[in-house]
Amino acid sequence: MTDVFHSLTDDRSLLLIKDWEKENVIAGMTTRNGGASEGPYHSLNVGFHVGDRYENVLENRNLLADKLGFPLNRWVLGEQTHGNQVFKVKKEDIGKGAMSLDTAIPNVDGLFTQESGVLLAALYADCVPLYFFARAEHMIGVAHAGWKGTVSNIAGRMVEAWKKEGIDPAGIEVIIGPSIGECCYEVDEKVISEVRKLSLDDERIFRQLHQGKYMLNLKLLNKRLLIQAGVRETNIVLSSWCTSCSTSTFFSHRKERGKTGRMMAFIGFLQ
Repeated sequence: MTDVFHSLTDDRSLLLIKDWEKENVIAGMTTRNGGASEGPYHSLNVGFHVGDRYENVLENRNLLADKLGFPLNRWVLGEQTHGNQVFKVKKEDIGKGAMSLDTAIPNVDGLFTQESGVLLAALYADCVPLYFFARAEHMIGVAHAGWKGTVSNIAGRMVEAWKKEGIDPAGIEVIIGPSIGECCYEVDEKVISEVRKLSLDDERIFRQLHQGKYMLNLKLLNKRLLIQAGVRETNIVLSSWCTSCSTSTFFSHRKERGKTGRMMAFIGFLQ
């Protein structure tokens, strides 16, 4: 499959984004393969909060730290509450959320920074990873967008935060990563009523299956919100990977009925 996430490592543990490598940015997503976890978390689960053994998750994170060239004490993670809060990571925040859930930055689903040698990370098992990059201003970011975070416009909140930093939205590049696709994401009237409130004129965002049931395209919904926020359509790239269709590669909360591990989206400036 041709995709912006196309550099699968030999042990199938990482998908990397090549497009930004020449800018000294390492970015990508882990898969479910190449780790130490067992059972439904087999094998590269990096989420402390899903019921896996702490020691296995820590081992998996250290394995990734070695591969990515970012020591675990240089990672930063947020609490992830399916909200729309974003947070600028500074030097004093480095290491938060890396070794335990208790130290994660509270009530945050989006992180951004201009610091080098820091790995911003967020966890997923069907939700949409959003990667942000402003070349001229040396700014990177990552956001976790499930349906709740999406309809509360975390994508636009990140763009607004960058505008306050003096960054023109037209210069922001965004990659929308592997997530559950419109092929697999069935939702009810409650979700679609929130989507309708956004008043986006794009009939491709959802389609009705039958009374009260719809198929939702979360990737496209986030794209439309990014364009609404001022990001150029030509600066937005969508991954074609569906996590629910590809459970040999990804964890899927929907496909695996909630008992599964988490992948990690990551982005960082190399020192």
